[in-house]
Amino acid sequence: MPTRHKRENENKNNKTICTLHTIQHMAETRKVHPVGAVLLIINLLMASRISLSRSILLLQRTNNHFPYSHFTPKRFPKSYPCPLWSSSFSLCLQTLHKSSTTTATTPPSISNCYSSISMDPVVDEANPLLQDFEFPPFDVVEAKHVRPGIRALLKNLESDLEELERTVEPSWPKLVEPLEKIADQLTVVWGMINHLKAVKDSPELRAAIEEVQPEKVKFQLRLGQSKLIYNAFKAIQDSPQWPSLSDARKRIVESQIKEGVLNGVALDDDKREQFNKIEQELERLSQKFGENVLDATKKFEKIITDKKDIEGLPATSLGLAAQTAVSKGHTDASAENGPWIITLDAPSFMSVMQHARNRGLREEIYRAYVTRASSGDLNNTAIIDEILKLRLEKAKLLGYNNYTEVSMATKMATVEKAEELLEKLRAASWNAAVQDMEDLKIFSKNQGAMEANDLTHWDTGFWAERLRESKYDINEEELRPFFSLPKVMDGLFNLAKTIFGIDIEPADGLAPVWNNDVKFYCVKDSLGSPIAYFYFDPYSRPSEKRGGAWMGEVVSRSRVLSPNGTAPRLPIAHMVCNQTPPVGDKPSLMTFREVETVFHEFGHALQHMLTKQDEGLVAGIRGIEWDAVELPSQFMENWCYHRETLMGIAKHYETGESLPEEVYLKLLAARTFRAGSFSLRQIKFASLDLELHTKYIPGALESIYDVDQRVSERTQVIPPLPEDRFLCGFSHIFAGGYAAGYYSYKWAEVLSADAFSAFEDAGLDNHKAVKETGHKFRETILALGGGKAPLEVFVEFRGREPSPEALLRHNGLLSVTTSA
Repeated sequence: MPTRHKRENENKNNKTICTLHTIQHMAETRKVHPVGAVLLIINLLMASRISLSRSILLLQRTNNHFPYSHFTPKRFPKSYPCPLWSSSFSLCLQTLHKSSTTTATTPPSISNCYSSISMDPVVDEANPLLQDFEFPPFDVVEAKHVRPGIRALLKNLESDLEELERTVEPSWPKLVEPLEKIADQLTVVWGMINHLKAVKDSPELRAAIEEVQPEKVKFQLRLGQSKLIYNAFKAIQDSPQWPSLSDARKRIVESQIKEGVLNGVALDDDKREQFNKIEQELERLSQKFGENVLDATKKFEKIITDKKDIEGLPATSLGLAAQTAVSKGHTDASAENGPWIITLDAPSFMSVMQHARNRGLREEIYRAYVTRASSGDLNNTAIIDEILKLRLEKAKLLGYNNYTEVSMATKMATVEKAEELLEKLRAASWNAAVQDMEDLKIFSKNQGAMEANDLTHWDTGFWAERLRESKYDINEEELRPFFSLPKVMDGLFNLAKTIFGIDIEPADGLAPVWNNDVKFYCVKDSLGSPIAYFYFDPYSRPSEKRGGAWMGEVVSRSRVLSPNGTAPRLPIAHMVCNQTPPVGDKPSLMTFREVETVFHEFGHALQHMLTKQDEGLVAGIRGIEWDAVELPSQFMENWCYHRETLMGIAKHYETGESLPEEVYLKLLAARTFRAGSFSLRQIKFASLDLELHTKYIPGALESIYDVDQRVSERTQVIPPLPEDRFLCGFSHIFAGGYAAGYYSYKWAEVLSADAFSAFEDAGLDNHKAVKETGHKFRETILALGGGKAPLEVFVEFRGREPSPEALLRHNGLLSVTTSA
């Protein structure tokens, strides 16, 4: 993943780990949906999902996730009430920070679950950003609060930083603890407004954030480049006490030193000034890139008045299209009679690609999608070139050959290892993907399709869905009634109780929310004591909400930030999805992919919430290398195919009827349907990302689109259209945390598949063995956070190093004959 510092900046625009899950993302991976990186104090700040984000990076990265504190109801009224298409990219995680183990023996009261943010009463006391609160006042924060609130906060933090530098000593109490407190305050407040920008965007909020963002970045750079702090960490490492430090503390010190170098602390003054200008500009460009994608997506509308033009679209999609039309002023619109409005938002776009019989409509929508943000005032082409140019300059200043080397400095993989894995998976996927296309040609020809001999991009989704329905007798739309959101969440929470021994209870009304559809939950241990909280924002709102799915940190677990000096502050997360909202009297009825997405994002949230690390800087997702952070999220997706889990979820929302056994078996069989194609698509995105950040020279003869075409020759069965401008919407690497790190999805997929195979080895029908294995998974993968190197953590859980065998087996590619 990108360096923590960089990733944070990128994450800011995207908002969170598992990702950072957009349609793009959906298209990129075979599942829907940031995350982790080494979260350092500085990174925590820069982090401003995710998301898949992803996932998710220390303090900087957490800016995208919002730490939370309990909002004081006396002052303001409360509101009551997750390849670009990876089944879960949400972590999407852009926010990564947590800490410490619960020690309370009695259930802590809400008031002592979190530490409040203390701020000198310098400015307007009515500004909710400057109040003490236990939960962020999401319901009352407005654009007008941003400029004065952030400036007052930065003024206070600058004073705190000066005091830290004046008194700094190479000891935990005099160095790390005050540093964490400084970082956390900015993380909480900036995270709050950054989150609102992702879920409740407005021109006013956007303008306010854009105005103060350079001031925030300036402070982050000031903090990250403090030689006094850097030297204090070096002194700890060189001290006689170093061997006796815990693994977690050693990781923190080593990460801070590495991050200091990557943040330019060792540069000469003139080079540091240049470095800082680059960071400021990258921050601005990254944010502008994301805004252009959002605006271009919102701008496109296709109004349809003749029902013949949308034949094939299921009732749910017609209802959504009519609902969108109503929101755009067509007050008489109905699912039966229209008019209908098609958008580029995921539920609408995917439905057209998979179900519209009108080939011309599919082509129009597809072309609009792959050319988003590539023309006019919203054109991202020049922004991409400038981002790549500045990233290369930054790498050279730091002494690296290219930006990929900078990214890999804080990851499990090396450039060579990442390329080796991608090539191995590409070779295993290629023939299968070629066969997938042949199958579609044969099937469509047998169906009398005129385009059978000329299948192209806007045909594959449609005919793949028809072939899947024919081959497995599964109609995804007809399965929606069996996957109502309330039942899915009940099943997910029951699974968490079974495997990890936790209870999840509704806590609506306890914390302010940003939209009435947002739910709030409390996570309790086996003794009934609260150990974490999380928000869940499930539905698509194209007019104000960023696309995709992600998990973000609101507040981290932390010993240092304990509200009462004994029990640590409890972690809080937010999970954000963009699934089809309820239509009429029906609950939100989900596709199976949307079910996978929720499981994915919840996996990220579990790692944030179930951490047992005492050290806040490596608790939960913090401090975890970016290419390992998707492990828990992708691991959770496997349970969607577990019979007992799925059958517990799949109940008809009206009759209560269980999903027929034969349908479950077909879903299981269909799991590997077009696995080669899905895998190859992810590999294309990852390979293109590495190519652009390793070998591409901005301003040379070869353009970014030439690189895309060249990489596609070996990674796409059907070459991209000459006018394809997919890169202009590739938020993962230009506005998210995955620059020179998109390979992380596949890297972590190897880890997650192998981890799930431990449950398969134990016996998925053996409840005792599942619970025992789940306990071990919780005590290692979920509990240890970034306090140990991810490979060590994996070996502690699995008993050996990871193998790609399980992933290839799950995808049905293990025995595929490979070719170059």
